[in-house]
Order: sequence, then C-alpha cells, then structure tokens
Amino acid sequence: MSGKIRTAALAVAVSLTIVPAGATTAFAAAKPNLRACYDGNCKISITRKVSFRIDPGFGITKLTLSFNAGGVHVKSSGPGVSGSAYFSGSGSVTVNGITVQALSLSSRKAVLRLTTS
Repeated sequence: MSGKIRTAALAVAVSLTIVPAGATTAFAAAKPNLRACYDGNCKISITRKVSFRIDPGFGITKLTLSFNAGGVHVKSSGPGVSGSAYFSGSGSVTVNGITVQALSLSSRKAVLRLTTS
C-alpha cells in the first residue's frame, strides 16, 4: 500500500466516531429518515429545509419541504414539471397524490406526515 493511500485510510479511520447502538445523539435525532418517504408515506421531524426523491409513479421525482412558525412550503419537481404549494398552521396540501400534513409546527421544528390518496 502506498504511503498516500495508507495516510488517507488512517485519516478516515481516525475521523470515524463509534456510537453504541442504543445511544441517541442530538445529531441522530435531528436527521430524518428521508428514504422512508420515497413511497409517499412517512412521518418525519425536520429542523431545516429538506429535499428527497419520490417514486416517479407520482409524476414527480423530488419533494422539497421547508417551514416557518406560520406554515409549510412544499415544492415538487420532475422531468419537465414543477409546482409549489404553501399551507398554514396545522393544515395540509396534496401534491400529485401525496398529502403533506403538519402534525406540529414551530419556528424550530416541523413534524410532518406524508400519505398517499
């Protein structure tokens, strides 16, 4: 193994942090499982704007969700299409058969449920 590769491998190994399986960290709690939303059905907690892939069967391939204390902005996009919607409070909006509903909303965090119709 060359010296550069060995040094790079060592640097990567040193930068890894091992966390016990049962331990929760602030980082782990703040990072939603966006892959679970691919089929249009999930519940996520977000603390910032997020974008994720959606099954192309919905006619779109990506959803972007952002929020503030007043409401939620939903942006959809795909090959040759885009759209956006906003709803306030604990309301909901349906985009291409995917309903986005706010379960709780503050200036720091939004808990959202996505369901298909």
